[in-house]
Amino acid sequence: MTRFNDLIETREQLRAVLPEPSELVTRKCLSALDRHCGQFIGRSSFMLLASADAQGNVDVSPKGDPEGFVKILDARTLAIPDRPGNHRADSMENILTNPKVGLIFLIPGKTETLRVSGTATITQDPALLDSMAIAGRSPKLAILVRVEEAFFHCSKCMIRSKLWQPEHWPDLAGLPRLAQTMVDAGNLELTENEMHRIVVNDERERLY
Repeated sequence: MTRFNDLIETREQLRAVLPEPSELVTRKCLSALDRHCGQFIGRSSFMLLASADAQGNVDVSPKGDPEGFVKILDARTLAIPDRPGNHRADSMENILTNPKVGLIFLIPGKTETLRVSGTATITQDPALLDSMAIAGRSPKLAILVRVEEAFFHCSKCMIRSKLWQPEHWPDLAGLPRLAQTMVDAGNLELTENEMHRIVVNDERERLY
């Protein structure tokens, strides 16, 4: 394990390097969703959901669907559909023991992001799930998030990463397909092409 010197271990050490945030930053935090948050969530087609188990082991799960897929039930409540996946259910396993979650909403081409944190529960309410149906298929579960804090994050990370500038996207040559990573990680008795056919079929038949 790599060892490092000059570790920051106290808040006093941290704030000796980074000054306290200005009032302009601290006052932007909301305890409920305002109209700007609602507009952003309504146009977002991709979000990240962070959760942790009772021991503090953290997971971040990507979620994507047509824009507006996360429903705003009221100014303090969001509903996230759970689409077919690999049945690991890491986020929901975590929520059952530690309901605290963090969300980041993105809109392609928009450099700002929206950060939301709160407390989550899991529901199988039929009316809610049916309202989230796509291609005639309703999700089996949804994650409800009780909003405790929401604020917009500035553009600097997007500007630095050039995330929405295709002319700056990296060359993908040499990167493995998902199938290869699965075969290698699991030491599977399948060829990459065999595994790739399984992955592609799953994407085609179990998207919803």
